[in-house]
Amino acid sequence: MAPRRSAADTAETDRSRLQEMGYKQELKRGLSLASNAAFSFSIISVLMGVTATYNTGLRYGGPVSMTLGWFVVSFFNGCVALSMAEICSAYPTSGGLYYWSAKLAGKNWAPFASWITGWYALKYCYSTQVVPTWACCLLDVSA
Repeated sequence: MAPRRSAADTAETDRSRLQEMGYKQELKRGLSLASNAAFSFSIISVLMGVTATYNTGLRYGGPVSMTLGWFVVSFFNGCVALSMAEICSAYPTSGGLYYWSAKLAGKNWAPFASWITGWYALKYCYSTQVVPTWACCLLDVSA
């Protein structure tokens, strides 16, 4: 196993990697683990998403499917997160989604892959706002 590097060594390696790619580091990376977790949790709005769909899962699947579903989905989400982390560490740029998709798709498909990625990101932004709004509407109607 490789020895662990300090944060300063990692930052310097990242800075030199960016210079090799022709970029200058401009963004500060100063979020702590707690800040990052709080930011991520607030964006995905777990509580609203769970309350909006919990009744349907319990009615049609029962407690066993809800429990096992959490574990199975969490495992596969972890696999996706590890894959994205690996890609992110290889291409450390802002606007990374478009850059990653362009690099991974190859020269011929890069513009199309970046365009599709942009539309899916926009769709994700809209859908993350719809679920909490729908959940709030259900709570208002039931009251």
